[in-house]
Amino acid sequence: MKDLAASDRLWNSEITTKCGKCGPGYPTPLEAMKGPREEIVYLPCIYRNTSTEAPDYLATVDVDPKSPQYCQVIHRLPMPNMKDELHHSGWNTCSSCFGDSTKSRTKLMLPCLISSRIYVVDVGTEPRAPKLHKVIEPQDIHAKCDLGYLHTSHCLASGEVMISALGDPKGNGKGGFVLLDGETFEVKGTWERPGGAAPLGYDFWYQPRHNVMISTEWAAPNVLRDGFNPADVQAGLYGSCLHVWDWQRHEMVQTLHLQDGLIPLEIRFLHNPAASQGFVGCALGSNIQRFYKNEGGTWSVEKVIQVPPKKVKGWMLPEMPSLITDILLSLDDRFLYFSNWLHGDLRQYDISDPKRPRLTGQLFLGGSIVKGGPVQVLEDQELKSQPEPLVVKGKRVAGGPQMIQLSLDGKRLYVTTSLYSAWDKQFYPDLIREGSVMLQIDVDTEKGGLKLNPNFLVDFGKEPLGPALAHELRYPGGDCSSDIWL
Repeated sequence: MKDLAASDRLWNSEITTKCGKCGPGYPTPLEAMKGPREEIVYLPCIYRNTSTEAPDYLATVDVDPKSPQYCQVIHRLPMPNMKDELHHSGWNTCSSCFGDSTKSRTKLMLPCLISSRIYVVDVGTEPRAPKLHKVIEPQDIHAKCDLGYLHTSHCLASGEVMISALGDPKGNGKGGFVLLDGETFEVKGTWERPGGAAPLGYDFWYQPRHNVMISTEWAAPNVLRDGFNPADVQAGLYGSCLHVWDWQRHEMVQTLHLQDGLIPLEIRFLHNPAASQGFVGCALGSNIQRFYKNEGGTWSVEKVIQVPPKKVKGWMLPEMPSLITDILLSLDDRFLYFSNWLHGDLRQYDISDPKRPRLTGQLFLGGSIVKGGPVQVLEDQELKSQPEPLVVKGKRVAGGPQMIQLSLDGKRLYVTTSLYSAWDKQFYPDLIREGSVMLQIDVDTEKGGLKLNPNFLVDFGKEPLGPALAHELRYPGGDCSSDIWL
């Protein structure tokens, strides 16, 4: 895109004069696209709510087609505790610290959604065999921050690490942020000012050139922890707001109420650090909303994509939402990707005009409406027939597409099928029995389009201790959902 290219050239010239030996990551998003092909990925694997009584673990998977261990789990790092619910991950430092040559991306942060622990994993010493570096116990976080149920981890230009929380130690809703020292990983306290937390929390993204951070909402931990109850939606217990924060003052300055935007989960600014807009995926609303800065400095939001529900029989409700659970933007800000976990499709949209996304690719990868399953579709605004079940290398895929990660060059999309163990158990019982999978999609970056790689499958149903639920993916060199450019 022209704006990003111009910004890239300006930033490149600035950084070249300032920086001899530079720090972690890449100077710009477009430079990151020229980075090396991914050879391994890290992803947390969960045993909570399954029949296996074992700790969650970090899996290292070989994704190098030239390797004899291609598509295999080559290392497993079990955590020292049970039922943590590993979920998302982040880095000790990333491209936001590119100008600091003293920094290096050597530690993977693993905050736990249920136990509220934080595991710091050393991936620098031996990238193919990570080891545990430090455990931050929940009591420390509870005492210093009055927060718990941890989700998104982002590195800051200050060298610190910031982790969002869903609630307080008792499981009530509280959208605050834990701040860690980026060297010692000591808990420093909250990022937000005392008493300034949002009512609910989940994900966040910051954009310093506009002095802004925006955070999202899921629900209070006590509401979502054991499964989904439709009555909680009627009772207004699920989130429907974005919270706008002053990045320098650490204060919430605006709340955006989303029309039809129930459960706004993953939020992504455009990667261009000068951009003043981005997108959020609203899970239960089954839509994508664009947020943007107004001339007066305030922020607004508008719905730009709506996935219609399907009228069904044999399911918990008469209408099935798509449940948008993850979204990504390519590093050149050209394509938006998202997963419909219940309907079972993965989508690619051209966002050259962010106000008018254009569908360019769609692929069904399992889901709740496949032929031969318990759900009968009575009325469908998009499909003429129910999709066929997905079989890859002889394995029938359980669940639907969930977490997604894009290669730096934008040509490969990796997909896993587990959302959160308690919801997996409720919506896809066969996922608990058979384990999740990791798939790879080939992407047409010229015209748009998605195509399943039939030779790629990582089957977490065959893990040594029993079927596991693999979640979010990270590359050692950073990726389009963990790196933020300044």
